Formats: sequence, C-alpha cells, structure tokens
Amino acid sequence: MYTFSSKLKTFSIILMVVGILGVGYSFLTAPKNTAEVEEILKKEAEEHGGHGGHHEAVAGHDKHEAHGTATEAHETVAAAEAKPEASMADSVHVDTISVTKDTAHAVAATEEHHDDHAAVAAHDHDKAEGGHDDAHAAEHAKHVEHVFHQLKNKPWAAVYVAALFFMLISLGALAFYAIQQVAQAGWSPVLFRVMQGITAYLPWGSIIVFVLLALGAFHVHHLFVWMDADLLDPANPKYDKLIANKSGYLNEYFWLIRAAVFIIGWNLYRYFSRKNCLAQDQASDNAFYKKNFKISAGFLVFFIVTESIMSWDWIMSVDPHWFSTLFGWYVFASFFVSGITVIAMVTLYLKSRGYLEYVNTSHIHDLAKFMFGISVFWTYLWFSQFMLIWYANIPEEVTYFITRIEQYNLPFFGMVAMNFLFPVLILINTDFKRLTWIVVMAGVVILAGHYIDFYNMIMPATVGDRWFIGAGEIGAIFFFLGLFIFVVFTALSKSPLLAKRNPFIEESKHFHY
Repeated sequence: MYTFSSKLKTFSIILMVVGILGVGYSFLTAPKNTAEVEEILKKEAEEHGGHGGHHEAVAGHDKHEAHGTATEAHETVAAAEAKPEASMADSVHVDTISVTKDTAHAVAATEEHHDDHAAVAAHDHDKAEGGHDDAHAAEHAKHVEHVFHQLKNKPWAAVYVAALFFMLISLGALAFYAIQQVAQAGWSPVLFRVMQGITAYLPWGSIIVFVLLALGAFHVHHLFVWMDADLLDPANPKYDKLIANKSGYLNEYFWLIRAAVFIIGWNLYRYFSRKNCLAQDQASDNAFYKKNFKISAGFLVFFIVTESIMSWDWIMSVDPHWFSTLFGWYVFASFFVSGITVIAMVTLYLKSRGYLEYVNTSHIHDLAKFMFGISVFWTYLWFSQFMLIWYANIPEEVTYFITRIEQYNLPFFGMVAMNFLFPVLILINTDFKRLTWIVVMAGVVILAGHYIDFYNMIMPATVGDRWFIGAGEIGAIFFFLGLFIFVVFTALSKSPLLAKRNPFIEESKHFHY
C-alpha cells in the first residue's frame, strides 16, 4: 500500500494556498469601472516613451490644419461671391458720381448678405468640428468599454483554462485506461491503479468546470459571447444573424444540460470500472473483469461522441463565428497525450519511492512511445487544420488564425515547438525512452506546451490582445496542480497498487521489450 508522504501533501497544500492568493490578486486588481481603464490606457501610452503622445500631437496638428483649410475655403467662397456685387457698387458710384438712395439700400443689402453668409459658414465649420469630436469621443468610449470587458474576463479566463486543462488530463487517463481494457492489453495491468488514481481527480475537476460553465450561463462572467441576449434580438443594433441562427443549439439551458450529461456519464464509468477492478482482486472468477470489458467498450463509444461535442461547447464556442470539423480530434489529441504523460510521470515518481516493483523500463518505454506517437498525431491534426484553412483563405475561417498569429505569435508557434519538435527529437531514440530524466524532462515540456495550447484556444476570444502570463494564470496553475496532486495521491493511498487478479497480470509483470 502506498502512503501519501507528509512532504508531498504539504507541498500540494502550499501550491493551493499560493494559487488562491494569486487568483484572488488577479480578481482584486481587475478594473472595476471604465475610469480605471482610462487610467490604464493613459499609463500604457506614457510607458511607450511619448510615442503615443507624438501621434496625438501629429493628429492634433493635422486636425488644426484641416480646420484651417476649411475656414480658408469658406472665406474664399465668400470673397468670390462678394466680388461681383462690390464691382457693381463701384460701377454705380463712377457712373452717377453720387450715391442715390436706392444704391445705398443695395449696398446695405449686399453687406448684410455677406454677414449672413459668413455666419452660416462659421456655424457649418463649428458643426463639422463638433461632429468630428463627438465621433472621436464615441469611438474612444467604445474602445474603453471593450478593453474593460477584456480585462474583466482575464482572471476568469485564467481560472477556466487551468480548470479545464487539469480536468481533461484525468479524462485522458480515463480514456487510456478504457482502451487498455477493451484491447485486453497484456503490458499495462501493472499500471492500472496508477491510472485509476489519476482519474480520481475527474469528479472534483468536472464539478469545478461545471460550476464555471454555470456561472457563465447565469452571466456572472462573460467568456462566451453568444450568451449576450442582445445578439439574438433583431431590433437591437448588436444583432448577430450567425449567432442567432445557432441559438437552437447554443442556448444556456440546453448547453448546461449537455454538460451535465457528459460529466455524469464520464464519472459513472470511472466509478464502476474502479469498483469492478477492486472487486476482481477478491473474486474467484473473471466475472468482474468481463463486466469491465463490456462497460469500457460502451464508454468508448459514449466518450468519442461526447468528447467532440464537449470541445465544441466548452472551447470552440468562445469563437461562435468560427468552426472546424477537425476540432474535436484536435482537442482529444491534446489532452490524451497530456493524460498519458501524467501516467508516466506519476509512475516514475512512485517507482523512485520504492513502489511498483513490477514496473520495469519496458513499461516506461511503452508509455514514452505513446507520448511520442500521440505528439506526432497532434501535430498532424494541427497542421491539417491550419493548412486547409490557410489555403482556402475563407475570411470567417482565417480570422481565427490571423488573430493568434498577430496577437499571440510567441505562444502560438512556441507551443508547436514544445508539443512537436522537442518531444519528437528527444523521444525518437529508443534508448532515451528508458531514461527517467529524459522522460520526465520531455513530460514537463509536453504538459507546459499543451497548457499553452489550451491557452491559445481560449484567450484570444475572451481577452483579445490583453493577454499576459501573470498572477492569475500562474496562481490558477498552482491551485489546480496542488489540488490534482492532493486528490490523486490520496486516492493512490486507499487501495493496493497492484491489480492482483487481473487475467493478464502475470504477463504484465514479466513484460519485456
């Protein structure tokens, strides 16, 4: 039996406390109103070394010149209109030598006309200037409001990305466990209890994610723009026809019902598969093993459907105008390889502490092969999605990648290097797959890379160019990592680390490659 060490338990608690402080700080420092956003934008302009001020001065100079030009134009027109009438008055004066009473009235009328024209020209000029200022002020207010919503979303988005990532790691481990059951794999039964320990986080993680989804549905946060009722009202200026057409599927109640069905289904399989596996240890036949085989086959059918819908609902819908038919597979590859990586790292940790006596380098080698192979599979899906959309160049599709390339250039291409180049170059060597420090190093990079992958999926649509790996992001990672460690290793300490009566356990004990 494994004993949860006090040092690791203390470490997990410290991570959770530090994480809560970081997340709390991010919420406290988020702007409370647009006035605070004005101050933030002003400070950002000042930090650019007067560059923004220079542009404002140039704009003001151009504006002044434009207004001056307009004034001169009005004066020129007035002069052009006045000149013929003035000449006529001079002509009358020369020809008659004396100004008659009628001529005097004519001259007075002409001067009055000139004054009226000048007044109208001045009024039009002031009106044009005022209209320009009003439009500029309205545009500025709109920008400030937009930035305000982005900064308000930032701590929520940081928590959501980390919560979703760690929950999906446990779901990936659960799917890998189910695949081993259905395949009747002979190499992996010595690792089943490690897999079950990792999946113990699923109930906790999925409840947290569901709460975050529910808070969005009840408009506590605004990560999902399609939940704005104004977008569905044809009489509203914000009406969005594309989103309105999807409202039969994308509506809060149906969305939450689907989420509940997914989460309940996944957790029911986790509960019964572990219960049957533990019962098999005490059984005299293979009845519980056969039950697990059947429910695992059913779960995989349920999983592959619900995982795709989950990826559309919880991730892709933050960009409700964009869609990809590959997206479900892409998300699956990302959290599946993350789940396998965590299985390898937990196994190596337990092995280093003197547990899992039957786990040898061949088991680690096979886990590393899966890390390598699914990383290549993820890259294939990433490139297929990116290349086809880029080549087709359909505006509503390429916008997704343009935003990420322009505003998230480093994390977007950086995670490709972390998720493909690094693990492939390191793990392609057979001998390296058996070295603990190599597998751990590759695992850390893979997990960091796939966290950034989920970050790239969520952040551009929720915070725009206001992204930054700050207290909120780091705090959320720390909190959920601490909770993950605490739950997983507590679960590992509650049952034997070896599935004694599994029909393939002897083959697994003596597995060599």
